[in-house]
Amino acid sequence: MPYRSVFRPGLFSGQTIIVTGGGSGIGRCTAHELASLGAKVIVTGRKQAKLDAVVAEITEDGGSAAGYVFDIRDEDAVKTSIRRILDEHGAVSGLVNNAGGQYPMPLASISKKGWDAVVANNLTGGFLVAREVYNQCMKQHGGAIVNMIADMWGGMPGMGHSGAARAGMLNFTETAAIEWAVSGVRVNAVAPGYVASSGMDHYDPSFAHEVIPKLVSLAPLKRLAEEAEVSAAIVFLLSEAAAFITGACIKIDGGTSLGIGPFPLLEHRRSKPYRGFHRAVVPQAVRKIQGE
Repeated sequence: MPYRSVFRPGLFSGQTIIVTGGGSGIGRCTAHELASLGAKVIVTGRKQAKLDAVVAEITEDGGSAAGYVFDIRDEDAVKTSIRRILDEHGAVSGLVNNAGGQYPMPLASISKKGWDAVVANNLTGGFLVAREVYNQCMKQHGGAIVNMIADMWGGMPGMGHSGAARAGMLNFTETAAIEWAVSGVRVNAVAPGYVASSGMDHYDPSFAHEVIPKLVSLAPLKRLAEEAEVSAAIVFLLSEAAAFITGACIKIDGGTSLGIGPFPLLEHRRSKPYRGFHRAVVPQAVRKIQGE
């Protein structure tokens, strides 16, 4: 069964697109969709085994992919790796700045080391990759960049380090959209809410059991997002259909960020998920919610 994309076949034929953090979760899903639409996908991350597994999946499905291991927080490694990718695969037309990571922790308990690590993962690393892709390629050839942020409007209690970094990434997105437009480069962002992604299985068991079930009730659409629903927004922003969109952020949160206040959210099951990713794996925490 192939990826069930809503976009036309061959949309990205002849294009090379980098997906950072492509070894799991939303990055893995996005890599699959882009490959299914004809792109040569470069997945990056810090673990060779995870990248190898995704490349093998895409190849088995008839797509084209390659994996490169480097740490987006290491400036020299980023410079060298982007140079190597360009030397081996030619010009890059798209970048999905997806890599990142955080952990639940109240602000008062976050150490400087922990704060610096999350900001480096979710802000500094993305800046470094985007800067090098721009300087080494897109400044001359143009292209499109999509940055990953999160539903951080109104604060991000319990993950203040990630919220601050994601807010910074939004401002970087807007600034880069202005400065790099002269080179024919568009820069946008997506802001997922709560996504039924593999990352949920890495949180503390108490968080998975106590917090995740409550997340479903926070969105007017009364469910978690599918990875494919985030990927579809990313693919749109990379495509020619978004040629006049830059500096924008698409919220993919089921309405969670709208600030419902005292308005009662009635229980319902009217929102039907888009399950385009044929290799999606439901997180254990979500299976328990659904009684599977």
